[in-house]
Amino acid sequence: MIAIPAVDVRAGACVQLVGGSYAQERVRLDNPSGVARDWTQIGFKRLHIVDLDAATGVGSNLTVIEEILRDATVDVQVGGGVRSTDAIEQLFRAGADRVVVGTRAIEDPAWLADVAALYPGTIVVATDVRGRRVVTRGWVRTLPVDVLDVVEELNAHPLGGILVTAVELEGRMRGPDLSLMEDVAEKSDFPIIASGGVTTMNDIRALEHRGVSAVVLGMALYTGALDARAVAQEFGE
Repeated sequence: MIAIPAVDVRAGACVQLVGGSYAQERVRLDNPSGVARDWTQIGFKRLHIVDLDAATGVGSNLTVIEEILRDATVDVQVGGGVRSTDAIEQLFRAGADRVVVGTRAIEDPAWLADVAALYPGTIVVATDVRGRRVVTRGWVRTLPVDVLDVVEELNAHPLGGILVTAVELEGRMRGPDLSLMEDVAEKSDFPIIASGGVTTMNDIRALEHRGVSAVVLGMALYTGALDARAVAQEFGE
């Protein structure tokens, strides 16, 4: 199990949202590059960067993300609004180790097959979930499909992992959806990265015991509910 701090970028700042709602921003830090550097210095070995503006089609934080990638001394996975092969290539050229694709990967299986074949083992598919239904387009479109059916289809591609976010739990610090993550881990042929609701060390351990390979941490780290150094020491890699 590896713990991965999230650096979610919105309008040039590092932010944390509640429940996936852009109207409920609870954390805002003006220097995302500095935040990323701090997590690395504490001892984390991987970072999770998301361009929230690109995800909703209202802008881009590419220059900020490229700065983080230039400075990075650890593995970095980058996502948020990545919906073209050119965008994937640009992120890899900038230094990303993995690229996270969501909306188009779910809605355009032929494109996913192409990019997974082009970049085997380095594409992570984000399956954002609300009530076990997959949501896309920055969490505003709910598809009439169960996440387990999507995961089964994803097993056909040479992916680097599947990121499963329980959107309704994002930022609420009420604990993760353990049954969801366990079911997904059992269904998937690839490492599962869990996100949403993780608040305590026991939450992380419980996910590990259910077959989850990695966990993205946000609000609990930024508010100090989780001791970042303790997390990095126990779940650094």
